Amino acid sequence: MAERFSLPAKETIVSQVRAALAEDVGDGDLTAALLDEKQQATAVVIAREKGVLCGTAWFDEVFRQVDQRSRIEWLKRDSELLAPNDRLCKIHGVAPSLLTAERTALNFLQTLSGTATLVSRYVQAVEGTGVRILDTRKTLPGLRLAQKYAVLCGGGDNHRIGLYDAVLIKENHVRAAGSITRVLKQAYDRFPDVDIEIEVESPGELLEALEAGARRVLLDNFSTDDLEKAVSLNHGRARLEVSGNVTFENLRSLAETGIDDISIGALTKHLEAFDFSMLFEDSHS
Repeated sequence: MAERFSLPAKETIVSQVRAALAEDVGDGDLTAALLDEKQQATAVVIAREKGVLCGTAWFDEVFRQVDQRSRIEWLKRDSELLAPNDRLCKIHGVAPSLLTAERTALNFLQTLSGTATLVSRYVQAVEGTGVRILDTRKTLPGLRLAQKYAVLCGGGDNHRIGLYDAVLIKENHVRAAGSITRVLKQAYDRFPDVDIEIEVESPGELLEALEAGARRVLLDNFSTDDLEKAVSLNHGRARLEVSGNVTFENLRSLAETGIDDISIGALTKHLEAFDFSMLFEDSHS
């Protein structure tokens, strides 16, 4: 688990962009149709705040699908830090095409840069502790791979992608199976080559999980005192992850208890879009 995934496959980005353009453009951009279809233009994208850039591949694909003649010159790359008034790129093409692509392209860029920027703040907050900041499955529908890529750009790490690539045994799984010991045995017997993690809700449950051979344990809603106790009980046997009631304010104190990972749903679900502007340049500039 927490494997570092790279940029999503090209076909994934193409599909996501196609769906976004269908939603926005439909049968055609009525306003852009008022302009001279041969009018050449150059636009520049400007950052309006401090943060981390992410989403250039989606941005490129939007302009490609709208008009393959458009050309983009990037001045910044994904994962680079941005300052207010930084210029990200220049776009050259016919004016109607640039305007049709503008909103969809910026939507991808602001969403993914917003995610990367938030992640970077959390990562900076635990700097020096050795703790990894992980994402969750609480992502925007249809954009999971994109947001998980943004987490990497912000310096975080990925948890499992979905239900299919790792086992995470939670409270209701334990109840349905009968016990922590029983469900862990079933998991290791059935999926010997798959990452397996189990959620516990008390130091007593942690001990049971460790005695059953758990190699990765999710400590759900533990107090700081219980986290310190859990680290002591663990003696390095399993990788310990904290989840639940994690805020930016208590993040550092949680990290300093000696745990290994902190997973935070807010990284991808409490989205604050990054502020970008796309402006046409004067023809004489």
